[in-house]
Amino acid sequence: MGVCASTEQGGRSDWQASPQETMQSRAIDRLLREEEERLAREIKMLLLGPGSSGKSTILKQMKLIHLSGFSDAEVEMYRQQIFMNVRDGIRACLSVMELEGMELANPNLLELWELAESTMQVRVGQAYPYALKSWLKAIWNDAGMKVINASGDEATIPESLPYFMANIDRLFRPTYIPSEQDILRCRQKTTGITETAFQQRGTQYRIFDVGGQRSERRKWVHCFDSVTAVIFLASLAGYDQVLHEDRSSNQMQEALMLFDSICNSRWFADTAMILFLNKQDVFKERLPTSPIQPYFPDYEGDPKDYLAAQEYFRSRFMRLNRSESKPIYAHYTTAVDTKLVKVVFASVTDVILNRNLEALMLGSPTRVVFFP
Repeated sequence: MGVCASTEQGGRSDWQASPQETMQSRAIDRLLREEEERLAREIKMLLLGPGSSGKSTILKQMKLIHLSGFSDAEVEMYRQQIFMNVRDGIRACLSVMELEGMELANPNLLELWELAESTMQVRVGQAYPYALKSWLKAIWNDAGMKVINASGDEATIPESLPYFMANIDRLFRPTYIPSEQDILRCRQKTTGITETAFQQRGTQYRIFDVGGQRSERRKWVHCFDSVTAVIFLASLAGYDQVLHEDRSSNQMQEALMLFDSICNSRWFADTAMILFLNKQDVFKERLPTSPIQPYFPDYEGDPKDYLAAQEYFRSRFMRLNRSESKPIYAHYTTAVDTKLVKVVFASVTDVILNRNLEALMLGSPTRVVFFP
């Protein structure tokens, strides 16, 4: 990257760059090469998808698998959040009962709730209020509450609530520290943009999680520049569920509509598209008692065959891809299963790195482009 000039006589140059200018030019060239090499070793991924699809859980798994887990401050934050998950989950159940005109079999429990609700707070380092444990167990086991829980309405009743209530004795120990599984199942609404970065085999990974609720999606565009891959999450268990923010909209239909717009967006014309059909475990458990046909009448498979059912939804997503030259890499996942996520993510990174190598061998820019 030298500097040159020409004269009017014969186009010859009698001027030469000074040693200092030559050194500066070489330094600039070196910096440009180093930046290209850095970008070639950096993988930027976006976690996209509707709310409650499991994006934040996948991000937690990245911390467990590729980083040193959670800091003491994060563990304490999750400890307090888990208590709020239990409190808010019970509150949601009672609200549904009221809307449905149902009552607890033991009305005294509701009176106790109304008296204690305002004091249900846990501060830093403070154990869960032990006196509430027996009351929470009683209300959870109430006959009226069991009817509501059997409905499986995830938009109203958090799917992690049965897990935490099954472990209520452990949670209320004075020395309770959340386990990794507790943290993975802890529900916390994502607002704004969260980044997790780590290195693996000399490659820097930057993974961005953005809120999935409709009100949060306008922020997504700020992350769209220079993206290596999009990991789109959709909950298989959302086929019979409604949105938290719009109870007239089906979760799976919303995911299909959103995937259509993301997969075929001009922003991601040359970006790897990876599909995680998540919550396979919940889907398998729910299918025998909640058939697909009432929500997706074109499904013609065995109502209780979860393999055929999940393949039906995979096919629905794959058909939305309008590009003949752009592959979609689909995986069935259970975001709370660390071993499974580790295997799936290793497969994802291998695909990305192999395609990156192909792009470099073909002389493409150092930003990764996927070729068929």
